[in-house]
Amino acid sequence: MTHQPYLTFVEQTLHYFDRPHEAAPTHPIKTPAAWRGADLPSLEQLAHRLTPAEVNEIESALQHALSLNKPIRDLLATDFPLPGLQDNFATWRATLSTGRGFVVLRGVPVERWTPAQSECFFWCFGLHLGRPGEQNPDGDLLGHVIDLREQVATETTRLYKTAANIDYHCDAADVVGLLCLKRAKSGGHSRIASSVAVFNELLQRRPDLAPRLFEPVHLDVRDKEVNAAGGSLPIPPCRFAGGQLRTFYHADYFRSASRHDAVPELTAQELDLLDTYEAIALEEGMYLDMDLEPGDIQLLSNHTNLHARTAYEDVEDPAERRHLLRLWLSL
Repeated sequence: MTHQPYLTFVEQTLHYFDRPHEAAPTHPIKTPAAWRGADLPSLEQLAHRLTPAEVNEIESALQHALSLNKPIRDLLATDFPLPGLQDNFATWRATLSTGRGFVVLRGVPVERWTPAQSECFFWCFGLHLGRPGEQNPDGDLLGHVIDLREQVATETTRLYKTAANIDYHCDAADVVGLLCLKRAKSGGHSRIASSVAVFNELLQRRPDLAPRLFEPVHLDVRDKEVNAAGGSLPIPPCRFAGGQLRTFYHADYFRSASRHDAVPELTAQELDLLDTYEAIALEEGMYLDMDLEPGDIQLLSNHTNLHARTAYEDVEDPAERRHLLRLWLSL
């Protein structure tokens, strides 16, 4: 039997939430992942800009992969040979797992590729880094982040299909990757904050609230209106073991879970916790805004970072609207 190159939605979710836990920390966590935006160098200094040799290797691999005439989901890393980049992939994987928790690459030549070529590249790029996974129960493996002009009218609207602001959250995968194909007319910045740094700040300011992050909070399940869990799942936002804090946070989905009959309203303490946590993450100096350009890749650990997006204005031409490809990866 051929080894499936990707994880199903259930497999990936179970892998992501299999987070070891010993006890809630009582002291700030000192780790490279506890960064503050104000202390980081510029994005240009942080980013890895692809060299001409690396771009040539990528384009040769792309030509080879396309010549195989395989469906994208059946392609393997060996179908997209990148021998010269293997040391980089090892470094990026370590940075995401135990280092700063995010990586930015620049210079992918998407401006001279078709959309199908960009999709093939990004899928295979992900295969070299980890194992892609389905992003929803419908089995989508390569997401398209684009404004489909949907109205933000209900609690089940998927905000990545709109131009609206998206509050801090994590995705249920070790890593989320974005490849920018088109940028917005204005706005649409990718905003990230270290969930480790936010926790450290919360622990210092409100030690009465911090332990509550290690107890379950109801998470709204929006992929299915009716399911066996009654519309929500109890998820502890934080787990801590081996000196490593792993956080899953989803502001909107924690707050909307009480729309289900079986889920109680958030208590005053829980609302205080969410408000305080999010206010810290939004403080000047805590976060880093990235204005992704076409050809930029952002890789982000969902265990040690929160990510959000500012609202944006786009052009009318659908072919020129802000467009990013999204991958979920397990390391």
